[in-house]
Amino acid sequence: MFNIFKGWFGEKKTSLNIWLSLDKGTYTRFHDLILPSHNGTAQIDHLIVSKYGLFIVETKNIKGWIFGDERAVQWTQSLYGKKFRFQNPLRQTYRQKKVLSEFLNIDERLIKTVVYFSGDCSLRTPLPSNVMNSGLGRYIKSFRVLELDSNDEQYIIQSIQAYVSTTTLTTRDHVNSLKHRHNSTLYCPRCSSALVKRVAQSGYYKGNSFLGCTNYPKCRYTKNL
Repeated sequence: MFNIFKGWFGEKKTSLNIWLSLDKGTYTRFHDLILPSHNGTAQIDHLIVSKYGLFIVETKNIKGWIFGDERAVQWTQSLYGKKFRFQNPLRQTYRQKKVLSEFLNIDERLIKTVVYFSGDCSLRTPLPSNVMNSGLGRYIKSFRVLELDSNDEQYIIQSIQAYVSTTTLTTRDHVNSLKHRHNSTLYCPRCSSALVKRVAQSGYYKGNSFLGCTNYPKCRYTKNL
């Protein structure tokens, strides 16, 4: 229950940050979207639509020191001498971007992703510029190249508004979808690409069969058989 409240509080803090720092006439905001895909659902904490593109914001309300690497499966939180692991949020936004692109039938290049740590934390390892614990609004406003004309921008906004007003998907549905997706032998749970059977060619597991993502090397997900 505490983790649920912590996540909710972090999202509300980020919503306020977005509301205060981004002009609503230029940036249209959506919060807590649960979108369908061909293999489950994706939950987007915050989505911002503008003529400069679409911005997915993944919020993490985490305290302490944060250690991570762009390609790592998990990152580490160090707090009061204890270490805790959590999923690499860049992997989450990677899938969210693919699902949103598929849902709106738009080019992925129109979508930017941001990981925003809203808690009292310090990022202790070099990370991409779209991972931050401050300056969220400033970062989004730094994109000044026009990506959408007014008709395309309004079409996207109205499509999302229409979906939000009619969808019956809930957080519970998303949690059930996560469980099903991670047990799937057909689709990659990280990027939604197809899984194929492969055989290890070298190393300790040489000759063993496994499932690998067809989006390799961009996605390095594997599942033992």
